[in-house]
Amino acid sequence: MSAPTSTDAASPAAAVPFKTWIAVSGSTLGAFMAILNIQIVNASLADIQGAIGAGADDGGWISTSYLIAEIVVIPLSAWLAQVFSLRTYLLTNAILFLIFSAACALAHDLNQMIALRALQGFSGGVLIPMAFTIIITYLPKPKQPVGMALFALSATFAPAIGPTIGGYLTENWGWQYIFYVNLVPGALMVGMLWGSLERAPMRLGLLRQGDWPGIITMAVSLGTLQTVLEEGNKNDWFGSPYIVQLSVIAAIALMLFLWIQLTSKRPLLNLRLLQRRNFGFGTAANFLLGIALYGSVFIMPLYLARIQGYNAEQIGMVLAWTGLPQLVLIPLVPRLMQRIDSRLLITIGLALFAASNFMNIDMTADTAADQLLIPNVVRAVGQALMFTPLTAIATAGIEAVNAGSASALFNMTRNLGGAVGIAMLQTFLTKREQFHSNVLVQSVTLFEEATRTRIAQLTDYFLRHGVSDPADAWHRAVVAIGQTVRRQANIMAFSDTFYLMGVSLLLALVAALLLKKPGHMEAGGAH
Repeated sequence: MSAPTSTDAASPAAAVPFKTWIAVSGSTLGAFMAILNIQIVNASLADIQGAIGAGADDGGWISTSYLIAEIVVIPLSAWLAQVFSLRTYLLTNAILFLIFSAACALAHDLNQMIALRALQGFSGGVLIPMAFTIIITYLPKPKQPVGMALFALSATFAPAIGPTIGGYLTENWGWQYIFYVNLVPGALMVGMLWGSLERAPMRLGLLRQGDWPGIITMAVSLGTLQTVLEEGNKNDWFGSPYIVQLSVIAAIALMLFLWIQLTSKRPLLNLRLLQRRNFGFGTAANFLLGIALYGSVFIMPLYLARIQGYNAEQIGMVLAWTGLPQLVLIPLVPRLMQRIDSRLLITIGLALFAASNFMNIDMTADTAADQLLIPNVVRAVGQALMFTPLTAIATAGIEAVNAGSASALFNMTRNLGGAVGIAMLQTFLTKREQFHSNVLVQSVTLFEEATRTRIAQLTDYFLRHGVSDPADAWHRAVVAIGQTVRRQANIMAFSDTFYLMGVSLLLALVAALLLKKPGHMEAGGAH
């Protein structure tokens, strides 16, 4: 992977060259922008749909096309970096990411936007695993926590701050600027990578030796799975022949992919890394973390828009408190890892993140920005504390030859966790709203004195405010009560989704408790 190979560079006592830190910083800046572009669009999706004439259902593909392309390219990146050299592959995709970002702002219709977002996701998806790979191959073990802290800013801070940036730009400058905002930091990223990555010859002969059956089955399985997760809720899941057919294709392709990877002499991914205790349990915890990490960024804006009527900028300001504290805390985590067992930091972080969700399980109609402040800050502290040590322990002992596979598996599972989490939460939210509506309606009937009294009060209110027909006023009163019941059912359903995310984090905590302390992190080893 063109990593430094001298014994001095690998020695714990050796100073890391400044050029290496430039490479690490430039690559993590790229990963930050790639992950940011998942969430920054979601806050402005309604504005984009209106501008390009997309319907509410079809508009979801503006985000989905990016995610599908990103998830598919992540496992390919380690191999393609060997084929084209890390420098050429990373720089080419960094430049393409900026070009396609600017092109998205110029899209005129839905088809153009979907195609350009897919290309943006395919090039941007490369930036995530490559940053991770550079950290665990270029930096010596004692310095990797610092690199992991930089990567944590992309993995946890970017999703949290994405709606804030997207909401502000959309409300004040226009939706196009959520794509233009990539250009300035992107130019800085390209400059840093251009000057810091060593040139290496291409190895195009590896194309003939590629695991093409694995590549094809992986692309089919991940692409169809992501489509099922995105489209399932709106198509009644397995009540739809379309979803059933895609699910069958995804299941068959996935089984073939796993069989090929475990029997091939040159597999695309070394799945046997998952047999290693720390990497296996760390990846499982990372998947469950992805459910809550991306799920909370999906659920919170939906609640604020649907229940509180907030616009994109107001939503962004609420979510800023899940991001800004991380900007302060994450750089301090490597020092904490020198003094405190990393497993304890992971435990505390996951416990705080879970607690922040449980703090939202009794929401009312009055739960808005002020009431969400403390849970959001608690969530920010939890995310800041646990991601860097989790990544460091999971990848400890990974050899340079396996760095690409480890990077692909670790980052892909977090993104898959997010995709599964969002699909699961969408369905869960719908089902729980229906459940609570049915329960509440049983108590709000004309046989109840309280209901008849409330209808009479509302009827009188409408008659005194411009409605002359008593029958019309009575009908409006009934509709108003129905809307109140549905709003309350929605609030209760949102509370249930936070409970579900809290449970997923407790399961992640169980996986984290099974981690063992790596040898290089023993007392004094990180100093």
